[in-house]
Order: sequence, then structure tokens, then C-alpha cells
Amino acid sequence: MPKRVSIGKKARFEVFKRDSFTCQYCGRTPPAVVLEIDHIIPICSAGDSCEENLITACFDCNRGKAGNSLLDVPQSIQDRAEQMEEAESQISEYTRMLATKKRRENKCIRTLEKLFSETFENQSFTDKFKRDIRTSFLTKMLSDEIEDAMHMACSRINDPDRAISYFCGICWHKIRSQNCG
Repeated sequence: MPKRVSIGKKARFEVFKRDSFTCQYCGRTPPAVVLEIDHIIPICSAGDSCEENLITACFDCNRGKAGNSLLDVPQSIQDRAEQMEEAESQISEYTRMLATKKRRENKCIRTLEKLFSETFENQSFTDKFKRDIRTSFLTKMLSDEIEDAMHMACSRINDPDRAISYFCGICWHKIRSQNCG
């Protein structure tokens, strides 16, 4: 029978941390239970103390399993692995969607600024105004509607500051009318 090697505190803590300080058999957590380290393949069945063979178990589950071997990975670990894989996939997809949205918003803002600077030479938007367009108008209106508002403001007003104010007024009026209808 292989000799049992003591598992150090650091290794024990890393396994607990990996397993979210949760018994992998019953799902209970401290302070309701005392956690221990269990060998998936018991030492008496030639298992070793490498991290891959260690699992977090509560006192009761560890004693209940005793020296029995688990032929399959506990279902709770399989479920968690599938959930983690799904969560990773969703996070990746969400991140991709946010990047696409930001590119679309940046394109609209560049188009608006180009329209503005073609009418008012050497004029550009401040970073604050770009943020305001993104948060105030792009979340509530279609890009085409916003571009139409900029065309209208630039064609009707000869002063750049007043044109910006007029543009904002057109957009807010459109938003209010959408909310009322």
C-alpha cells in the first residue's frame, strides 16, 4: 500500500479555492460544514496527492466515501465544468457583441463629426460631446435618424455652437415623441 503523504496548507488552500470552498459531493459550504481534502482515487488504490487527484469534500462526505474509488468524476464537477464552459462562451459572445456595438457607434460618431466639419471648417467634437452622443442618442435612436438631425442642424444654423444645440434639440424632441407614441 502506498504511503500517505501529508498535503501542505498551500496545496490544500489551492484545492479549496479551485473548488470554490464547496464540497464537491453535496454542495455544502462553511460554516455549515468543515472542509477536507479527499483523494478521488484513494491512496489505498494507488492514488497520489497531485492536485488533479484532490477534491474538496466535507467531513461527512469524505468519511462516507472512505477508501472507495470514484470510477467517474463526480457529477457536481461535470455539471460545474459544463456551466463554466457555457459561462465562458456567453462572456466571449457578449464581449464580441459589445465590441461590434462600439465599432458601430464609433462609425456613426465619425460620420456625424465629418458632416459637422464639412459645414464648419476646422471644427470637431469634444470628447465629452462624443460620449454624450453615445450615451444620450445612440442608445435611443437609429444612426440614420441621428445623421438626419446633424444634416438638418448644419443646413439651418450658421454658428457651430448653436448648430450643436439645435442638433441636440432635434434629437431630444425625436426621443420624447417616440416615448409618447
